[in-house]
Amino acid sequence: MVEFGTRLRQLRKEKNLTQKQLAAQIRVQNSIISFYENGDRLPSPETIKKLAAVFHVSADYLMGIEKKESIDVTGLDEDDKNLVRMLVDKLREKNAKCQKRSSGNNWL
Repeated sequence: MVEFGTRLRQLRKEKNLTQKQLAAQIRVQNSIISFYENGDRLPSPETIKKLAAVFHVSADYLMGIEKKESIDVTGLDEDDKNLVRMLVDKLREKNAKCQKRSSGNNWL
């Protein structure tokens, strides 16, 4: 299971946020993010909700309970949700093709 601090750091870096920027978004002191990422502290349930909202993931994913990443589409209408689904499907197809190509080039 992925440790909370590791997952938080990964999500923060993927979103190109500094610890200070993330702290401002969830209204905590800068040092708190460092404590979370280093495993020195665990956030309260309310803070977990805020962090999940910032990264558009489930609390279970953030905590390392759920292995599948999900995308929060709250607030999108049905047409927009369908566009997101179509984009995800196309990206999966692209990645599958790339994996087939790279596995086919094993000449060693």
